[in-house]
Amino acid sequence: MKKIVLLFSLFGLLVSCADTKPCDVPTNGFITGTGQTVMMGSEATIDVFKKIDKAWLDRDYETLKAHISDDGIYRHSDGNISNNSEEFIAFIEKDYQDRLENGGNWGWTTNFAFSVKPSASDDPEVTNTNGEWVCARFTSETTVYDEWYQIIDGKLVDWTSSKRELVK
Repeated sequence: MKKIVLLFSLFGLLVSCADTKPCDVPTNGFITGTGQTVMMGSEATIDVFKKIDKAWLDRDYETLKAHISDDGIYRHSDGNISNNSEEFIAFIEKDYQDRLENGGNWGWTTNFAFSVKPSASDDPEVTNTNGEWVCARFTSETTVYDEWYQIIDGKLVDWTSSKRELVK
């Protein structure tokens, strides 16, 4: 009896330590009108996002500039749009100064970030397959921000931010 219990224990251990099979369904969801689905992106894109996030928090504008395309478009939660890296960085600095003047704190918690990318499309007009997209959420003392970052070749080319009041 001891041998049977030992045998089943060893079998269970081997099964639990075996390599897992990759996802059977590597994509899901849809993108209207394109026939595309959504796939997970890469950790390399998350690494670029982390550099952008840290440089933004530290107000390290040289590092930030190295990861922001001059040809990008950056849509702020208040409706403003920055059309290049200089405008984007100027907006960040103004936001920092405004917070200090109004007695607020500069800083946030990055709650999550993940990278996705659309699957290929048969339609040559579809251009959303360039790079990958990072979705990230941040919270400050009073606000929740949900943002999307399109990153191509290590540079931010498109950014959209929305915000809402933090419910405690």
